[in-house]
Amino acid sequence: MNTAAETNAETNMALLRTAYQNLRNRDLDACVELLTENFIANLPGAPGPLHGREIWKQGTQTMLEGFPDLQITVEDMFGAGDKVAVRVHFRGTHQGTFQGVAATHRPVSFRSVELYRLEGDRIAEEWVAPDMITLMRQISPPPGP
Repeated sequence: MNTAAETNAETNMALLRTAYQNLRNRDLDACVELLTENFIANLPGAPGPLHGREIWKQGTQTMLEGFPDLQITVEDMFGAGDKVAVRVHFRGTHQGTFQGVAATHRPVSFRSVELYRLEGDRIAEEWVAPDMITLMRQISPPPGP
């Protein structure tokens, strides 16, 4: 018999699976609808938390402009209470400028560990830790002689 906490965790994971499917389908508006109005993004290197749905949408659009064929594979997901943890594998081709690096048309592959906090039936907060070092190594020009 499922406890209320197990049922809540399953419901929260189902919401995250829907969010990632919307992202795979490039339906950013549907993704944004799954975020709370006062959504909080915690990103590596940011001086503090970023607030608002538009922050998430802008960051995602930037990634998709740089890697329009981005494939997203959820490798692991588990939930407890109001939190869901996800390990994601991203693959794509660098076809647009990203982080100041012009398109190289090189394939990329990198992973991210992401933690989400939910409020009711919406995503309220995220902590993401993409492996940007691996990504940037794959698109950076080779060192000079």
